[in-house]
Amino acid sequence: MLDAALFLTVMGMFLLGLRRPFIWVLAYLYIDILAPQKIGWTLTPMLPISFIAFLLAFAGWAVADPKAETRFTLRQGILAALLVYCFLSMQWADFPVDAAFKWEWVWKALVFAIFLPVTLITRLRIEAAALVLTLTAGAIIISAGMKTALGGGGYGSLYFFVNDNSNIYESSTLATVAIALIPIILWFMRHGTIFPPDRRVRIFGGALIFACLLIPVGTEARTGLVCIAVLGLLMLRDVKNRMMYLLAAGAVGVMALPFLPASYYERMATLGSVESDQSASTRMQVWSWTLDYAAENPLGGGFDAYRGNEFTYRLPVTREEGGALVTEIENVTDSGRAYHSSFFEMLGEQGWPGLIMWLALHALGLLQMERIRRRWRDREALAEQWQGPLASALQFANIIYLVGASFQGIAYQPVFLMLIGLQIALSTYCAKLDSARLEVERKALRDARRAAASGKPAMP
Repeated sequence: MLDAALFLTVMGMFLLGLRRPFIWVLAYLYIDILAPQKIGWTLTPMLPISFIAFLLAFAGWAVADPKAETRFTLRQGILAALLVYCFLSMQWADFPVDAAFKWEWVWKALVFAIFLPVTLITRLRIEAAALVLTLTAGAIIISAGMKTALGGGGYGSLYFFVNDNSNIYESSTLATVAIALIPIILWFMRHGTIFPPDRRVRIFGGALIFACLLIPVGTEARTGLVCIAVLGLLMLRDVKNRMMYLLAAGAVGVMALPFLPASYYERMATLGSVESDQSASTRMQVWSWTLDYAAENPLGGGFDAYRGNEFTYRLPVTREEGGALVTEIENVTDSGRAYHSSFFEMLGEQGWPGLIMWLALHALGLLQMERIRRRWRDREALAEQWQGPLASALQFANIIYLVGASFQGIAYQPVFLMLIGLQIALSTYCAKLDSARLEVERKALRDARRAAASGKPAMP
């Protein structure tokens, strides 16, 4: 039944796209995030639905969308340059087979991030893309949140729709995505038009936010806890009564403590013991190895270059002997360990050029969203009151991603590349409105000058 429902949903979106081709863009967002072809077992895996949706999205834009409004921005140029550089690094990759396997999905994620802003030329389209992204990820989040609430969580034991530790279904990645989506959910609860904000929308949004907060608990992902703390600090900027916010946040945190499982406390306790935690110690060694590797290979080693690392480090190990706990220092040798950081992932795989492009991509996005937030926050017209808050929400999502990416190799994560596409689209849309507004003001000024020169009153 589930397989048939997923298949009919996808086919329905393909058919609706014949009348409204933009729906094919939404179909690709849905398929790429949820991966229904992995959830189903007969019908959905039968066709390459992801690639079909990818081609249909481009075809729909080429046939039906106006090209006069197409803009190619600096950030799209950076994405294109990063795409080309990733392809070039394949030519000298240390592990060509593994690099080719990663390239199969990375190029699609980058190309679609470049293409997405071209299609988001109206408020309705921007909102629809953000809504599909949020609700599709929300389907996974709600399911995992319910399992957590019913006691089915735990590190490595929270089951999702797909038993596949990749993409958004990796536990730490899902925790980061869930927290990053909270500002966007709040925006829909205040400014959405597809589902106008009312009591039902607020109830659903509140429940979805609660499910998002449960994900770091259910997955016991330490990154998720850090992301929650960062989000809490970020939201201080926009709340009206900061003291009440801090008191409410503290009260909610204290009330939640008795309901957290003991395994969660044990897992979070390792945040303060880097030297005695093997996972954290390994990451530090991998990062040190990557810096040394980049010094010798400044252009990077291609995708999955981490497979060539090998190192030995000393780790305190506690064991029970004769009824007493004895701590000894042991040498631990490890090899082929992943970067566990997007910053080091970019440095090791694409070298300094790739890391600089990746950092510039996100730095420009944060600056653009801040500029939009400030320029649009005091506007009084109803049609101009949603841009600033959306820019703020996308900025917060980006910051949370960068925090989570510090401890995960998610530099090319499709969901966050889609969010970058939304940022570019919003920036382009606001620039277009500002340009039109400026043109109207210039025309009015010219008319006033002509009227003054001729001695006639200017036309209103």
